[in-house]
Amino acid sequence: MDLDALLSSMPFAVALGMELTAASPEQVRGRLAWAPERCTLGGTLHGGALMALADSVGAVCAFLGLPDGAGTATLSSSTNLLRGVRDGYVEAVARPLHRGRTTVVVVTEMRDAAGRLVATTTQTQAVLV
Repeated sequence: MDLDALLSSMPFAVALGMELTAASPEQVRGRLAWAPERCTLGGTLHGGALMALADSVGAVCAFLGLPDGAGTATLSSSTNLLRGVRDGYVEAVARPLHRGRTTVVVVTEMRDAAGRLVATTTQTQAVLV
């Protein structure tokens, strides 16, 4: 699996500094390092950065399970932010919850460098044919 090619298909993810570390239809892993330019007040990683990480990793997970020639687009996304991140990195792990003919539901857990749960995201991706 060419992780760089998958990531480069999402210019926004590249611009934010995300990286993919593993990818299969059953599980996709990605990371986002803490950096001052990704923070909000008090040096805490911005919730939007976490949501973008989850959306990107989740989209790859949805895409990898699609038939040849199909694409995907986010229909809905719900994130619960549970803990602030002030250093290190966040690792996202996305897994499909449901793969249907017209939609894919993906659940993504995000953990800090110490393995503590930072956020969870559930998103629905449209199957575009």
